[in-house]
Formats: sequence, structure tokens, C-alpha cells
Amino acid sequence: MLFLGRTRSLQGKMAQELGEKELLRMEVEQLKKEVKNPRAPISKTGKEIKDYVEAQAGNDPLLIGIPEDKNPFKEKGACMIS
Repeated sequence: MLFLGRTRSLQGKMAQELGEKELLRMEVEQLKKEVKNPRAPISKTGKEIKDYVEAQAGNDPLLIGIPEDKNPFKEKGACMIS
């Protein structure tokens, strides 16, 4: 899916291959696709996201940590520089 900003950044690269008219036609087609996406108010979706994050918090290793016996990144031994 191309977004407006991405389409504009591609214009420089594709300008050699496609004319400006064709690029604008592609951008309009993309915007027509995007306008059909269902929209929901942030008051509803924000609450749903918050509820989901809170429900998953008990399984989040960044919040609860990783047990030492299951941590694949724990140090195996001390490093000494002499």
C-alpha cells in the first residue's frame, strides 16, 4: 500500500521511467483505495487498545522480566581484561 508521502518519495526514482501524469494517476488510485478503509473514532479504538495491552501485561517480558533459568542472554561467566 502506498501512502501519499511514500508516493512523493518514489517520484524521484520512478520519474525516469514514468511521467508525472502516470505518477499522479497512481496516487489518485491509491487514495481511492484508502478512502474505502473503515474508520472508527479514537475514543473507541483507544479504549480497545488499552484493554488489550492491560490484558496482555501479565505475559510481557519487558514488564515482568525473564526468569534467570530461561534467559538465553544471561552472562555465562565473568570477563576479565588483563
